[in-house]
Amino acid sequence: MLIAAIVAAVDLSSGGTRLHRTAVDVSLSLIGAVILTGVIVQSLTWRVHRLKAFTEQVLEANVPDSPLPDEGAETALLNQSFRRMATRIRELVETLSLESDRRDLILKSMAEGVLAVDHQMRVVFSNDSLARTLGLRTPVTQDTPLVELVRDPNFLRLISGVLASGTPATARLQFTGDDSVFEAYATPLAVPPHRGALAILHDTTGIERLERVRKDFVANVSHEMRTPLTAIRGYAETLLSGALQDDENNRRFVEIIQAHAIRLNNIASDLLVLSDLESGRRDVEPGPVSVEEAINTAMLTVEPEARLRGVKLLRGPVQEVTITGHALRLEQALVNLLDNAVKFNKTGGEAKIEAGAGPDGGVCISVSDTGRGIPSDDLPRIFERFYRVDRARSREVGGTGLGLSIVRHVVERMDGTIKVESRLGKGTTFTLTFPARQKSP
Repeated sequence: MLIAAIVAAVDLSSGGTRLHRTAVDVSLSLIGAVILTGVIVQSLTWRVHRLKAFTEQVLEANVPDSPLPDEGAETALLNQSFRRMATRIRELVETLSLESDRRDLILKSMAEGVLAVDHQMRVVFSNDSLARTLGLRTPVTQDTPLVELVRDPNFLRLISGVLASGTPATARLQFTGDDSVFEAYATPLAVPPHRGALAILHDTTGIERLERVRKDFVANVSHEMRTPLTAIRGYAETLLSGALQDDENNRRFVEIIQAHAIRLNNIASDLLVLSDLESGRRDVEPGPVSVEEAINTAMLTVEPEARLRGVKLLRGPVQEVTITGHALRLEQALVNLLDNAVKFNKTGGEAKIEAGAGPDGGVCISVSDTGRGIPSDDLPRIFERFYRVDRARSREVGGTGLGLSIVRHVVERMDGTIKVESRLGKGTTFTLTFPARQKSP
C-alpha cells in the first residue's frame, strides 16, 4: 500500500516518466528485500527450533544420533559446539550413573547398617542392613523423621550431638528387646544447604561374646588348676614339716599329691586337644573310619572303670558302617561319652552304645545310660568348657569339665551333629549323626 501510494504521488505531482521509472525500481527493491528477509528469518527459525529440540533431548540425557542442521556458516560453529557438549554430557551422565549404581550396590551389600539424615533428622538414605538391625520394613521411605524409626535415646542423642557440634562421635548401643550390641560411629555429612549426619552401626555381638568366653575360660582354668595346686602345695608342706616320719599318714599324703598331679595332667591334656580341635589344623587328611572298630576300642578303654564302679557296659546292635574323618578323634569322643555314662551312673546301672545307618544314608551312633539324668535348664550348656551339672560329683570322679566340649568339636570337625535327650532319674542319651561317606570316583 505504501509503495502504491508513492507511485501514485509521483504520478500526480510530476507525471514524469523518469521519476516513474525510479519509483518502480525502488518498489521492486523493497519487495525483494522483504521477501529475502522472510526467507532468512524462516531459515533461522527452523534451525533454532532444531537446536531447541536437540537441547531438550540433551537435558533428558538422551543424545540424538541424527546430525544437527549445519547448512550455512551462521550456525556451523554453534552446531559443532552443541555436538561436543552433548557427547561430553552423555559421558558424564553415564559415569555418574555407573558410580551411583556402584555406591548403591556397595551400601546394600554392607553388613553394617548405614544411615544418613539431614539437619532436621529426616532420613536421606539407609541400607537394608540398618532396616534389619532396627527391625524395620524395607525400603525405608526417604524424608521419614528418624524419631519414627528409632526410639532409642542413646542413638538419637548421638545423631543430634553430631548435628549440633559438627564433630564425629561414637557410642555403644544395645537396642531394647535385643541382645545384640552395636558400635555406632557418626560423622557430619554435607547435605546442602545444611549439615547432616552419617551413622554406621557395626554389630559387635560376636566379638563381645568371644571376649566373655575368653574371660570365662581364663577364670575357669585358673579355678580348676588352683584347687589341685593348692592341695599339692599343702600336702607337700605338711610332709616337709615332719609328716615324712609319720608312717601312718605319709603314704596317704603322697597318694593325694599324685591324684591331684594326675588331675592337672588330665586338664592340660584336654586343653591341648581342645585347642588343636578349635584351631582347625589338619595334620592328617580325613579318611574312611570304621565305626565298629572305634566302638570296640572305646569299650576296651572304659571297661576297667565300668567294672570298678559296678556299671554294666553293653553293646547294642552295631552295623558295619563307615564314615569320613579321623579314627583317633572318633575313638576319643566315644571314650568321653562312655566314660561319662559310667562315672555319672549308679551302681548296677547300664551304659549302652549302638550304631547303624541313619536317615539319608548317614550314620547314627548313640550312647545311653541309666544315671540320674540332666536337668533341662542345664542341657543347653553342657557342651561349654568347664561347665558341670554337679560340680561336687564331677570332681569326685575326676572329671575335667572338658569332655563334652571335646566331643562336640570332634563331631563338628567331621561334619556331624550331636543331640542329647535326658530325663531326671531315667538317664541320658547322646546321639551322634554323621553324613554318608562320599565314595571315591
